[in-house]
Amino acid sequence: MDRGLAIVSDDQLLLFSPEDLRGYRSLGRQEEFLEMDCVALQSWKQRIFQYQQQVKISPPTEQGTLFDPGLTSSSTQPDPDGINPFNLPQQNTEFWRWKAADQGTAALYFVIDYELPILLYVGETVKSNQRWKGVHDCKRYLLNYRQIHYQHQLTSMLGIAFWAEAPVATRPRQRLESALIYKWRSPFNKENWDFWATPFVGGK
Repeated sequence: MDRGLAIVSDDQLLLFSPEDLRGYRSLGRQEEFLEMDCVALQSWKQRIFQYQQQVKISPPTEQGTLFDPGLTSSSTQPDPDGINPFNLPQQNTEFWRWKAADQGTAALYFVIDYELPILLYVGETVKSNQRWKGVHDCKRYLLNYRQIHYQHQLTSMLGIAFWAEAPVATRPRQRLESALIYKWRSPFNKENWDFWATPFVGGK
């Protein structure tokens, strides 16, 4: 077993060793995000990268609770294994500032650091051209992520990609979103904060 991999009660992997955690200095999650030293940041990213590379090769078993009985057939629910976020057209994360002819369509979206690459966040929306206008927690996470890369003189290449074939109905679209969050273990989604000890979600 790789250093730092430990089985916890819910059979998830806690992907940090005590040595990694000593690379953090806690400033209080309600006030500021956790500062990481350069080695800890690179280690954190590599662990996510390695996990997601394995997902591409061998997708994890789908959790039965993510779908209601009778809604898992291909005719009613798209297959999450048929969606590869890294193959979708890349857009700038500031896309929402540009004028659009319409409000967009129902979609899933994926925030990616294309430098490595790693998938950071999975979201869903009924209006793809409107979702990020106004307040969105993920914007703050990205600012924190960019800031710490700047601090350590490391390169990041943040972008967003949309999958525009998502179900128009809210519940099926959210079920698909949950399946993809579980599959890729995207660290900015709250479902995976404990899994990765995500350090960028504090602050206001």
